[in-house]
Amino acid sequence: MDIKAYIESGIIESYVLGMADDQERAELEQLSRQYPEIRAAIDAFELSLEQTAMANAMNPAAHVKANILAEIADEFSDKTAPASTAKLVSMSAPSTGWLRYVAAASVILLVVSAATNVYFYRQFRDASTQYQALLLEKTSLLAQNQALQAKGLDLYQGMQIMSDPSYTKVSMPGVKAEENKLATVFWDKKNNEVYLLTNRLPKTSTDTQYQLWAIVDGKPVDAGMVDICNGLCKMKNISNASAFAITLEKRGGSPTPNLDQLQVFGGVNG
Repeated sequence: MDIKAYIESGIIESYVLGMADDQERAELEQLSRQYPEIRAAIDAFELSLEQTAMANAMNPAAHVKANILAEIADEFSDKTAPASTAKLVSMSAPSTGWLRYVAAASVILLVVSAATNVYFYRQFRDASTQYQALLLEKTSLLAQNQALQAKGLDLYQGMQIMSDPSYTKVSMPGVKAEENKLATVFWDKKNNEVYLLTNRLPKTSTDTQYQLWAIVDGKPVDAGMVDICNGLCKMKNISNASAFAITLEKRGGSPTPNLDQLQVFGGVNG
């Protein structure tokens, strides 16, 4: 299992924020017991949320606490009452006024707590959305980078083959009525390897495809279908060819060439 890819998939953030479904939660909890890296990633994200919450904590205004304490002091202060009466009051049950202020303080704290929770929920939701977007962008960039690397490698290998003197270059210009077309075969006579460069071959329709032929002992031999390639297309191995040609066939190819659709043709020199 690719632990790094799993951690970077965003499942841990969804789990901690309560956005994962039951199956995802069960799977993550099981994997976190098997892989310390996953458990560590969960703890690290939870800690980052806690640190963010503490850094952005919203305290009630200072006058709220002062007002509540002043109201409580007024409720229990009675300068005209004798000391014995004051003691009696202090031993009696709290008055309804005291309960009223306690209830008011509780409501204020509840409202502040609820507002804080809503604020941080929105912050976490926005952060989670941005994180998922960054993950998608990262995945897309990685895929593009891999594609560019593969294309660059193909082009480099193609240049090596085209400059290798062991390969015979067979130029195939367009036949009559197809003079604007051109393709080139690079053929290693010892290893029988054949590569094709589609210099000027127009894109075909969805139901047709170019097919390469080698003329061996006067007969056409299938050398493979022409696909979209980065530089040179690797074709079938061919031995003892005297010429190469390309026809336009139905997609998937034909056992024999359709000479009415002959596109390019070139003989092997030497």
